[in-house]
Amino acid sequence: MRVALVCPYSLDRAGGVQDQVFRLHRWLTDLGHESWIIGPSDAEGTPAEGVISMGGSISVRANRSTAPVAIDPRVLRRVRVAVDGADVVHIHEPFLPMVSLAATRIATLPSVGTFHADAAPWVRRALRIGGPFARLLAGRLDVATAVSPIARSVIGAIDDVRIIPNGIDVGTYGGDAVERSRVVFVGRDDPRKGLDVLLDAWSTVRASHPEATLDVVGARRDGSIAGVTFHGWVDDETKRYLLGRAAIAVAPNLGGESFGIVVAEEMASTCAVVASALPAFTQVLGDAGELVRPGDAVGLAERIVALLADDERRSLLGAAAAERVKRFDGPVVASAYLTAYQDAMAIHGE
Repeated sequence: MRVALVCPYSLDRAGGVQDQVFRLHRWLTDLGHESWIIGPSDAEGTPAEGVISMGGSISVRANRSTAPVAIDPRVLRRVRVAVDGADVVHIHEPFLPMVSLAATRIATLPSVGTFHADAAPWVRRALRIGGPFARLLAGRLDVATAVSPIARSVIGAIDDVRIIPNGIDVGTYGGDAVERSRVVFVGRDDPRKGLDVLLDAWSTVRASHPEATLDVVGARRDGSIAGVTFHGWVDDETKRYLLGRAAIAVAPNLGGESFGIVVAEEMASTCAVVASALPAFTQVLGDAGELVRPGDAVGLAERIVALLADDERRSLLGAAAAERVKRFDGPVVASAYLTAYQDAMAIHGE
């Protein structure tokens, strides 16, 4: 099968959607299918192998973060050329300008659309007000999918949406070198990722467990905090290594999450996970971890302190997480998308 994977966000920037697109490209290749990625690219020179650039992007504010998207109207023509020869077009965030929106407007090829985001309230209102237009666009999709019920709830204009979760390469994670007093946080230094909440809780944790250490992966702060190491951005290998050393992983996010890929990575690393009780995280974690009220630094500290003192509880949670995360393994997710592609081709041919 030949699959054109369309991404609205700059392929040179780190982001959850881009990460999933590149992973899916690799999983499809491993399964013997041909795929290529279409999206904005800010890199100079020749794009990465398997990537067709639609030109540069600009950053716009969205969902308490920034989104690097292309707004050049000439993208429509470029996308039409780039998808030529595909058996099916897989469009991530179909309503976003301009690359994905352009692909959604193409009615000549079978298409699958995947909705990722937990949209801001104003976006939800706009979609409700513009329901007829959203239904018109959605009607161009042969199969609609969402990565979670949260993402699905944003697009009420579409009746038939199947849930296909985000995925990770479960087998590349592990916890063979766990240090019982080591805690880890993974995330950008965006306010909604909750790092400030964790740092507020950390003095209480250290007061009870002076030996405790915290690795902050993906963010860097000036100054020194006892027991805390800020690693800033790291590559995937280093991230997996740091996760594999940790006994406890903390995801103190405040909101705006549609899935929880970091939580899945922490589960695959057999960490005991303490996460904010966001609907998206609850869906991923189930009862294989500890949940706290978002923004509750006192409650967060209490859970971390209790887990540091309870080897048996940490072990039980780590084992439960490692079992539950298998449903998010790459081949499982890719197989679900292949079924969606086949269904889209059949529907389109009717």
